[in-house]
Amino acid sequence: MLAAVGLDETCETVYRALLAQPQADLGELREMLALPDAELRKALDRLSEVSLVRESFASPHRFHAVSPEIGFQVLIARQQERLAAEQQRVTELRTASAHLMAEFTLARPRQDRHVQWLDGIDEIRERIGLLVRDVRTEVMTLAPDGAQTAENMATARPQDRALLERGVRMCTVYLDSVRNNAATVQYAEWLTEAGGQVRTAVTLPLRLMILDRRIAVVPTDPENSEAGALILNGGGPLTALCALFEGIWTDAVPLGAAPSPRDRDEQGLSAQQAEVLRLLGQGLTDEAVAKRLGVSPRTARRIAADLMELLGARSRFQAGCRAVAKGWLSGDK
Repeated sequence: MLAAVGLDETCETVYRALLAQPQADLGELREMLALPDAELRKALDRLSEVSLVRESFASPHRFHAVSPEIGFQVLIARQQERLAAEQQRVTELRTASAHLMAEFTLARPRQDRHVQWLDGIDEIRERIGLLVRDVRTEVMTLAPDGAQTAENMATARPQDRALLERGVRMCTVYLDSVRNNAATVQYAEWLTEAGGQVRTAVTLPLRLMILDRRIAVVPTDPENSEAGALILNGGGPLTALCALFEGIWTDAVPLGAAPSPRDRDEQGLSAQQAEVLRLLGQGLTDEAVAKRLGVSPRTARRIAADLMELLGARSRFQAGCRAVAKGWLSGDK
């Protein structure tokens, strides 16, 4: 049973013995279990490390088994902390992968056969129009610009319809904020009804389109996707981008399933609040946070104010200190 928390059979035997004989001292345990002194002490040390056993305050040679409910609550809390830290590392790896890929491709010479350069929105749209004609199986898209413009949706509709009619699998991730834009939601619902799959995420690292897992289109400037784009044909960067998309897709919420109020972390923060806290912890301004989330600066300021109230803080600096103290924000961010 205790193997789930990394304890061996000896540890479990000692723990069960203490549950059965709560007043047993070290010598009685040794005699009862017929264990060598070194092995018994090692098991007690390990049980103490995971908060399932504590030494008696009155008698140093007696040990008490901690209630399984209390002990396991501590273990669960530690595991949640490890999982949260691991999820944070995954998020950082995804973002780092995207930025390093962009730097890598920008540093390559323009004549590289795996990279083609496009300048301006007109050339980008024209090339994408040509590329989608040859798509056979799937199109994966990240759309981090928030609510879509009427011009973009009008341009994309006939192209998307043609792909879906050919049986192409279309997977698109928008920002959560588009759920508040009627026109974009209407377009996304049309796309879903036509056979596409649409999900949303709190933030997205960059604009991205991947065609048949063979070709990717990424902006040369993540802050201005209309300035230019790179067409990547195979190679390591494309493999990394496919992995990036799949990770984001797995965590994203289907359009038809609105984020539930119950979908909060152990601190009670929504995904949006947690992301705003992380971005503010990185020193981003309200305007930069708003752009990442696809919301207005006013909305970003409101979320920040709600977080300050939740933390009982009077300033951003105090809020950051309290967030770190509470374990809501890593101190090295």
